[in-house]
Amino acid sequence: MNPSRSKARALRELVATLQDYVERQPGDSPYRTPVEGLIVLRGRQQRKPTHLLHRPALCVVAQGAKWTGFGAHRLRYAAGEAMLVTLDMPGASQIAQGAADKPYLSLVIELDTAAMRETLERLGEQAVPRAPVTQGAFVLSLDTALIDCAARAVRLLETPRALPLLYPLLMREISYHLLSGPHGASIAQVLAGGERGQGLVRALRALRDHYDQPMRVEQLARLANLSPSAFHRRFKELAGQSPLQYQKTLRLLEARRMMLDGEANAQTAALRVGYESASQFHREYLRMFGAPPREDLRRLR
Repeated sequence: MNPSRSKARALRELVATLQDYVERQPGDSPYRTPVEGLIVLRGRQQRKPTHLLHRPALCVVAQGAKWTGFGAHRLRYAAGEAMLVTLDMPGASQIAQGAADKPYLSLVIELDTAAMRETLERLGEQAVPRAPVTQGAFVLSLDTALIDCAARAVRLLETPRALPLLYPLLMREISYHLLSGPHGASIAQVLAGGERGQGLVRALRALRDHYDQPMRVEQLARLANLSPSAFHRRFKELAGQSPLQYQKTLRLLEARRMMLDGEANAQTAALRVGYESASQFHREYLRMFGAPPREDLRRLR
């Protein structure tokens, strides 16, 4: 069969599978499935972006279109495409195409780094093309095999007893297709633990893990084995924003989560995430979310 026709048919089957699934679910999107990290999304075009911390995941679009911004990087992905995120990256997403009669439909598949590493070991690093780490997230065109994996992941939810046995096998299949594809080099270096670029990734993870503590660029640059100027430039290429902006975004997202979950009020949350000035926290919160904490939380609830 013609590859483009085969892909179109697989995409139609994925749309039908997702529609059937969401119609049987109570409540609104996002639909969190019994499999941790497997999330179904449905929605209409949005007026305002949604801010969140993106985990390493494959975001498969079956219908409609969406954009996601990571600092200066803005990615648009539509039906038949996916956004691949290889690092924990704070970003803002917005549905760009989706209507009541033809909603945006997508499937988020959080990636299993252990399965990625095992697949890479079996493939052998020499089987994966070498290339420098550039961006931590990018758009890829889906082939029929990956679309079929996404549809099977959703259909597998209908047999809960089979999930523990078959879903890990499906994750290994997805890992194989990603690592052997055109973006295999970047995935291997960042997600699967390849040798090149690990210093930069190690520094980013240190900043993520200690976002509530003061961290100097010189300290992070030593972790990455780079000069401060080279580290700053490479970090911005990878994450779409400077180390300081990355840390600030993480702080604001975590403070928002604390307040939304009822763990803290605005002042306490600001202190816990590392702010020394309540007024600075309020200014930066308003700039990022478009409303002060109390109004923003009321809207979210």
